[in-house]
Amino acid sequence: MGGAAERVIVAMSGGVDSSVAAARLKDAGFDVVGVTLHLWDYPPAESVGGHGRCCAPEDQYDARRVADALGFPHYTFDRRELFARTVVDPFVDAYLAGETPSPCTTCNRGVKLAELFDLADRLGASRVATGHYARVLRDASRRPRLAMGADRGKDQSYFLYASPRAWLERLVFPLGDATKGEVRAEAIARMLPGAGKGESQELCFVGTGPHAYADFVASRAAGRTRPGPVVDDVGRVVGAHDGIHRFTIGQRKGIGVALGKPAFVTRVDPETGTVHLGGEDALMARTAVLGDVSLAEGVELPARARVRVRYRHEGAPGVVVAEGTRARVTFDAPVRAVTRGQTAVLYDDADRILGGGRIDAVGAEDRPEWNVTNP
Repeated sequence: MGGAAERVIVAMSGGVDSSVAAARLKDAGFDVVGVTLHLWDYPPAESVGGHGRCCAPEDQYDARRVADALGFPHYTFDRRELFARTVVDPFVDAYLAGETPSPCTTCNRGVKLAELFDLADRLGASRVATGHYARVLRDASRRPRLAMGADRGKDQSYFLYASPRAWLERLVFPLGDATKGEVRAEAIARMLPGAGKGESQELCFVGTGPHAYADFVASRAAGRTRPGPVVDDVGRVVGAHDGIHRFTIGQRKGIGVALGKPAFVTRVDPETGTVHLGGEDALMARTAVLGDVSLAEGVELPARARVRVRYRHEGAPGVVVAEGTRARVTFDAPVRAVTRGQTAVLYDDADRILGGGRIDAVGAEDRPEWNVTNP
């Protein structure tokens, strides 16, 4: 008689990716336990079709249907208070401070994976699996290293960059070597419940529409929004706005003023509430200072890296050096719209993650007023 199957808990959102991940684990002989984290409640008028998935009651139901169809237990755990405190409140605060946050990295680090590993220990599971498009590879010293998924268009390693070695030793990404098209086709072929679902939004707790983020922040800002002037590249006041939370670096549409030439948001000053406009050349930055830095085990600075300064960024080469508890990135060539509050993730030539951190400041060598300084 063989021993008991290795137990794995799989995060289930009710979507196609996590459902196929669970099915593959079941096929591989794991003792699968499905887990859904209830993170957010939507107003009744917005609960269907207006938000991304992960949290809505109908998606919890779909996750349970998949578990029933595949023959393994499924549990839902309420983590709404933790999600609001760890992800939503800092998201609002960041926009009010003139930053553009990256809440999905915060969520995976401080809520989803942290809670999944805690639940795995409580449920006697040696492994934790998700439907992320990412991989765990081994370096020359056999240390686990997080790496991009095979489908670069769907890669989600960016959101997981801060995963420590203890997590990487136990994480399983069944979709890491798959493409989204293959996963969709597999869900249909397996006749999994919800196989025809559409794509979820990248940000699950905010609705859709051109002003969704700003309106969400305003609804939770409790009078803390900061109105102020809009100025052009020579400091001339050309308009006014009702809150800096409605602007982010590189924005061109929805500015509310017309200058007779292309104008972009180049800087947001939270102290005075001033939104600065300029040409596209003013968006180019040569340096970035990173805070809350996390490095993969065995990685030392200085190091060369390909640096992704936002999720949809392919990455730009540069040198990363340590500066106290922070790190400074100097790009080989100027990079467009490097933005405070976003996450910069560092990759090596093999698409493995070296580390990353929050962008605290940006600089342009030819613009002294932008040059970053040590804190």
